[in-house]
Amino acid sequence: MSSGMFTKGNAKNTVVDSSSINLIGRGTQLTGDIRSNGDFRIDGQHKGTISVKGKLVVGATGSIEGEIECQNADISGEIKGRMNITELLVLKSTARLTGDIVTGKIAIEPDAQFTGTCTMNGGVVKNIKAESAARSEPKAEAV
Repeated sequence: MSSGMFTKGNAKNTVVDSSSINLIGRGTQLTGDIRSNGDFRIDGQHKGTISVKGKLVVGATGSIEGEIECQNADISGEIKGRMNITELLVLKSTARLTGDIVTGKIAIEPDAQFTGTCTMNGGVVKNIKAESAARSEPKAEAV
């Protein structure tokens, strides 16, 4: 195998191809965590955490249930969960998003559906889990 994505030997010799483009095709269902140094496109269904250093594209037939962290995202399908986008999130007209977003910039086309909260922070990535936990933790009161 000549691809840079595959390695021989132990994990210390792992070669990562940051220019890779990965795909979960229509009709494919995947459960678990995904980490990628390249771009990722989902036209199937995924449940779990996705961490992409490049761009995440969710096609019109794609759906994700879970937490997403990436640099840029173009969403045409369905998302249920939290999103942490460093730069730009684009919700296409067929997008259906339910959840919390932290992003540098957002573009929403007419007819896109979005239910949840959005925090725009000029590209400063925040930890959504910690932020959410801080809002829901009971406050200690002095007696």
